[in-house]
Amino acid sequence: MAFELPALPYAHDALEPHIDTRTMEIHHGKHHAGYTSKLNAAIEGTEMEGMSIENILTNMDMANGAVRNNGGGYYNHSLFWKVMSPNGGGTPSGELAEAINAAFGSFDAFKEAFSNAAKTQFGSGWAWLCVHKGGKVEVCSTPNQDNPLMPGVSCNGTPILGLDVWEHAYYLKYQNRRPDYVEAFFNVINWEQVAANYAANK
Repeated sequence: MAFELPALPYAHDALEPHIDTRTMEIHHGKHHAGYTSKLNAAIEGTEMEGMSIENILTNMDMANGAVRNNGGGYYNHSLFWKVMSPNGGGTPSGELAEAINAAFGSFDAFKEAFSNAAKTQFGSGWAWLCVHKGGKVEVCSTPNQDNPLMPGVSCNGTPILGLDVWEHAYYLKYQNRRPDYVEAFFNVINWEQVAANYAANK
């Protein structure tokens, strides 16, 4: 089965004013669609065809640029849409909140660490909150479409929250003001989904 572009779980304009409609249309309908079709082309006729995206990324040859870039782009964006919601924002609760407090001392300290990872990632890339087996959480960033599932990439946990800091994710609204986009992201984080991701992978 070829990979398919996942539908957005909300309308293109649902995250306004924090993330604008036109960016969502282009980001999902063009960029994510492009990663999806190029991933399918890259794995066609190989042993990766029919594997889950997680298995592909965990076991991949990092020298395979087509799979690394497009597989990462497919996975990263599939997570990104889910961890945002028009009813998002606020703070996490339950086990996830406890894990964040244990790792960072407070939610505010986590927010600062995550925001710094996003703001200081040079060029294109992602900021992540990852969980390790046992429940410990960690913040890191990766360049381009790399993610922590890939061999030798920082964190080496399972991503449960990701923020796209490629310019295509924010430039129409925020231009060069990446810190403003990072701050706005916290208004749309779907903490229920992040908590479900945490519970499934701890």
